[in-house]
Amino acid sequence: MTAAAPPPVIVLVRPQLGENIGKAARAMLNFGLTELRLVAPRDGWPNPDAGPAASGADVVLAEAKVYDSLAEAVADCTTIYATTVRKRGVTKPVLTPEAAAKQVHASAGRSAYVFGPERSGLETDDVALAHAIVTVPINPEFGSLNLAQAVILLAYEWSKGVALASPPDVPLDPPAPQGELEQLIEHLSRDLDAAGYFFPPERTEATLRTLRTALTKAGWSHNDIRMMHGIITALGRTKKPS
Repeated sequence: MTAAAPPPVIVLVRPQLGENIGKAARAMLNFGLTELRLVAPRDGWPNPDAGPAASGADVVLAEAKVYDSLAEAVADCTTIYATTVRKRGVTKPVLTPEAAAKQVHASAGRSAYVFGPERSGLETDDVALAHAIVTVPINPEFGSLNLAQAVILLAYEWSKGVALASPPDVPLDPPAPQGELEQLIEHLSRDLDAAGYFFPPERTEATLRTLRTALTKAGWSHNDIRMMHGIITALGRTKKPS
């Protein structure tokens, strides 16, 4: 999937705490979103508590725009997604964050993800302005997401359609031949026997079987086995008197 459409804007409606605005900005920048719009923030803007909570996402806060109403904040958007747990009496298509992200990428215009106040969420009139509702599938016994968590979920799903940095793909060493593993097992068994590990003697066969099962599960590489031989040898050396 390629990002044919501009990135969505994040709209926080009547956010209550500057700290939460900062955390939302941090969540946005983690996944490549930078355009933040604030609708009637309770404590005004800028807010001194936002910067420390943003943990370096200063570019998002510096460019944040403030509006008096949600209608003004999304006036240039062609598709508006209201994030809410409940429909609040308004009939709208209900999407998961993944489905909404796919629509955003397929759209030719600007989209907006709209989030409500921390305590109460979006009001019915806010939801009525949206084209669709986005609801996160969540544990019905504990449906509590904070503002930054909700933002990061939607931002992450959107980011899966763009080329963000990924962890490097480091190929694993191939597993060693069984013969090398057998030599390691024999080496370990011999040294354990010399150290008196197999006690009582009648349990030796069962213990060796358990040992073999554990080592076979590991999927040792050639270098793993070489390292283990060295460790066993070092442990078996008699300490020289000081």
